[in-house]
Amino acid sequence: MELLERLPGHRVVVVGDVMLDEYLLGSVKRVSPEAPVLVVDVERMTWAPGGAANVAANIRALGGEVSLVGLVGKDHASERLRGLLEEMGVLTDGLIEDSKRDTSLKTRIIAGHQQVVRVDREQREKPEGASLRKLKDKIAEKLEESEAIVVSDYDKGVIGQATLDAVRMTRQSGKFFSSNPKPQNLRWFHGAHLLTLNQVEAEAASGETIDSEKAVQKAGKKILERTDADWVIITRGANGLDILGKDGQSSRVPGMPVEVFDVAGAGDTVVSALTLAMAAGSDIGTAARLANYAAATVVRKLGVASAVPSEVAHLIKETEQGTE
Repeated sequence: MELLERLPGHRVVVVGDVMLDEYLLGSVKRVSPEAPVLVVDVERMTWAPGGAANVAANIRALGGEVSLVGLVGKDHASERLRGLLEEMGVLTDGLIEDSKRDTSLKTRIIAGHQQVVRVDREQREKPEGASLRKLKDKIAEKLEESEAIVVSDYDKGVIGQATLDAVRMTRQSGKFFSSNPKPQNLRWFHGAHLLTLNQVEAEAASGETIDSEKAVQKAGKKILERTDADWVIITRGANGLDILGKDGQSSRVPGMPVEVFDVAGAGDTVVSALTLAMAAGSDIGTAARLANYAAATVVRKLGVASAVPSEVAHLIKETEQGTE
């Protein structure tokens, strides 16, 4: 796909709820004598960017130039997250430290290839005062330097009316504005160019049960009417992606026949690839096909992961050869 070669160098700013994903990996050989629970002997620990930070990591992995804007605490999780992102080449000067806030941390305990439990440490309060002012100023600054913006909403407090007012400057400047919103926050994303939701989110956002292609069309139409977005893309796992436009256009990208190992972070990959592709001048259909390939590469990996161009290119080649 020629589009894959056009992605490097295009500039995107990601605004949203940043997190650090922590993995404790080990094995189970016994049950606790204290309670009927498994005892996991931890053999190693790894960390990865999560939430909006994973969106930024995916854009960077695909060759884009990316700045990340969000809130973090003054803690070890923040330091580790910055280090990981800076190693990847993500600009982190947009991460605002708030001493009253803890950096969102999600700890997954995994035995073999099975997740045993996840522990979340996070706060959902809306930013205010100096933190909010710094956040809005940084969004405005980074928008000047970028061609597109992704608002990554995990409902952890960063995204609200005040931050979205700053983001909406993209409409006035003609820059591309996309988001993967939570259904309960849909009202804040009025006028976006592109919204991406998975099937469960689309059902919640529209009030429709998606059990047929007709239901997909109905749900998409309702979401478009509620948000005045140009496009909504509904991701449906093995059933692929559905693309719906406010002018009545619709199309579908079939699912990829790959072995699914872990779907965590696949939605981040989809919105990342779509936004970078649109910044590179793609049409929505080609961008969605690329996003579908990118997501198919990450679901074959354990944990939250990024789509690497060489892997995406290999999957495209495999698929095209299989259809000859």
